[in-house]
Amino acid sequence: MNTACITLALVSSACFGLALIVTQFGLRHVPAVTGAFIAIPCMTVLFWLLCPVFLDVGAWHRQAAVIFALVGLFFPAVVTLLTYEANLRIGPMAAGALGSTAPLFAAAIAVVFLGERLSVLGTLAILAILAGIVVIGWQPGERADRWPPRLLLLPLTAAALRGLAHALIKLGLMLWPSAFAASLIGYTVSTAVVAGGARLKLGTLRPQLNAKGVLWFALVGLCNGLAVLAMYAALNYGPVTVVSPIVATYPLFTLVFGIVLLPRHGLTGRAGAGVLLTVAGVVGLLVAR
Repeated sequence: MNTACITLALVSSACFGLALIVTQFGLRHVPAVTGAFIAIPCMTVLFWLLCPVFLDVGAWHRQAAVIFALVGLFFPAVVTLLTYEANLRIGPMAAGALGSTAPLFAAAIAVVFLGERLSVLGTLAILAILAGIVVIGWQPGERADRWPPRLLLLPLTAAALRGLAHALIKLGLMLWPSAFAASLIGYTVSTAVVAGGARLKLGTLRPQLNAKGVLWFALVGLCNGLAVLAMYAALNYGPVTVVSPIVATYPLFTLVFGIVLLPRHGLTGRAGAGVLLTVAGVVGLLVAR
């Protein structure tokens, strides 16, 4: 692990956090499944356009490509759809807070199947990060009927799949250390998945679009695509048990961007305490390594 790992993980976190806020603007114009139908293919096209510059075909590794494609079946496609729905139903703060439990799944898989080691201090640091993010996203003033228990499964399922994706991608990168290849293959498969999802839910591969919706979700796709690429690059330099918790701090950036871009959001004392707890957890995690 080095400075590049930490920096890339933080860049990924910032991009994921910004994407959640931008999604709020996009959902005003098109539904979630249509947004995914716009965002993921747009980034896939961009990845393919960048192939001549960033893809080393000579380093092709079949087993790694299969792993990247397997991840693409659910990440970012299914995770994006679940996140969009959670974002719409329970709001970006709560969606981010519950979705941030991904490191628990990622760390467990990495320790059991990848042989990564997690100290007591590291475990406590991850729990501190999760606790801080939950504090940030908790909305005690919300009406109980706004959050039916079943809706909480949306971000939690997304978190479990995201954690699984982190561990599988790390395995693939150990065979073919190309973050760009992992992103390209995963996004290509995910494009087919969201196309199928649009077909099933909307009954057509040509959903009704409007210019504002396309522009907003193209921007969402760019934010998420850069976040995924940065995260995969970070996994090239460091273990899942470090990268995943740092990336999971994206609700911090959601909070900051929300204060700037969504006037109804403000920094409360509770959110400030959550920020301090999360930052302390990140520092503890780095010390533990």
